[in-house]
Amino acid sequence: MIVSLAAALALNTAVISLNTRCPPSFELNQQNQCLLLTRYDHYDSLHNKGVGGTKTALPKGRDGFSPQQIDLGRYLFFDPLLSANHKQACASCHQPAHGFSDGKALSTGSNGDIGTRSAPGLWNVGFLKKLFWDGRSDTLEQQALIPLFAPHEMANTAEQVLADLASSPQYPALFRQAFPQSTELELSQVATALAAFQSSLISLNSKYDQYAHGYQQALNEQEIKGLNVFRSFVARCAECHTPPLFTNQQIAVIGTPEPEGMAFDPGAGNSPELSKLRGGFKVPSLRNVARTAPYMHSGRFATLEEAAEFYSKGRGHAVPKGEKLLLHWHIWEPKLSPEEIQQLAVFLNTLTDESLMPVIPQLLPSGLPLPAELTTADDHKGSTE
Repeated sequence: MIVSLAAALALNTAVISLNTRCPPSFELNQQNQCLLLTRYDHYDSLHNKGVGGTKTALPKGRDGFSPQQIDLGRYLFFDPLLSANHKQACASCHQPAHGFSDGKALSTGSNGDIGTRSAPGLWNVGFLKKLFWDGRSDTLEQQALIPLFAPHEMANTAEQVLADLASSPQYPALFRQAFPQSTELELSQVATALAAFQSSLISLNSKYDQYAHGYQQALNEQEIKGLNVFRSFVARCAECHTPPLFTNQQIAVIGTPEPEGMAFDPGAGNSPELSKLRGGFKVPSLRNVARTAPYMHSGRFATLEEAAEFYSKGRGHAVPKGEKLLLHWHIWEPKLSPEEIQQLAVFLNTLTDESLMPVIPQLLPSGLPLPAELTTADDHKGSTE
C-alpha cells in the first residue's frame, strides 16, 4: 500500500521526504552509501598494544547504509507505532537526554512491566560486536527487532508491525525511498533502517579525543590525574575499558550486586554449557557515561563514584552466598583512595561528546505524537525539529 499525496494532505499531515545527505562524520559515495570517516582512521592498532594508547585505532564500524535508510531509521526509532499499544518507541528506553539510555535502574515496558536490566546507551554502538548486556546478539539488525516483540518491552508482533506500517499515512512511500529495489514492505527493512540509524550515533570528539589527537590543553590537571589512574596498573580500568572505544568488547564476570530484593542475574551464563560465564555481562563502552546513570547491568550504582568504589572493596565482596563465580582476573583490590576515585569520575566526564546529536522529529510519519518522555523539559536541548 502506498499513500498518495492527496491522502496525506487529507489527514492534515505534512508530507515527509527522507534526507539525501549523510549525517556528520559520514561521506556519501557514488553508490549512495554513507561511509564513516574519523581521525582515528589515521592510527594503526598494531603499533599500540596493551591498554589502548591515545593513538590506537578504532575497530571497524558499521557503515555503508544510504542516507535514506539512516533517516527512515531515525523516524522509526522515535515512533511509538512500533509498539503494540502505540505508546512506546525505541527512544523511550534510549533517550537522547540520557546518553540514549533512560535514566532508570530498570527499564519499563509499554504495558508498565518493569524489566530486569537497565537500558544501555547507544553512542558508537555501530562498533560493537556483541549487543545486549548478555551479548546474545551479533548484529544491530538482529538486536533491533528483539525489543519490539519482547512481552515486557514493546510487546508487538511481526504481523502487527507490518500491518501498522502499511496502513500508516506515509511509511509506505518512505520505505520505497529507502529501499527502491523492493516491491513490498518487509520486516528485514525495518531492522536495516533501525541498524542504519543506530550506526550513525557517533561520539568521538570529546575533551579526551581532543587530548588524544594532540591538543594537550584539552584536559586540565585533575582530568589528567584521573586519566593516569584510569590507565594505571593499580586501577586497571583501561584493561577492560580500552581506549578509544573504551570497551574490550568482552564478557566479564565482576560480581556486581543486584538491587535489593532482586534475584541473581546469571547474565551470559544462563545455561549449563555457559556456566563459566555465570554472572557475566558485556563490558560497556564508557563513552558519554556521565549521561547514563545509574550504572551496571541493573542500575545498582547511582553515581560514577559509587561504581568506581565497587572495584576497591575487594574481589568478590558482593557475590551472593552460594554462588561460585569465575571472577575476571582483572578484578582484585586496588584500594583506591577517595581522592583517586574522585579523579576517576572527573576523567570519565571528559568522555562526553554529544556534538553529533541527531534531530528528534516532531512530526512522525505515523501521525502519532512523540512519547511523553521525549517531550519533557529536561530532554536534550536543541535536538528537535
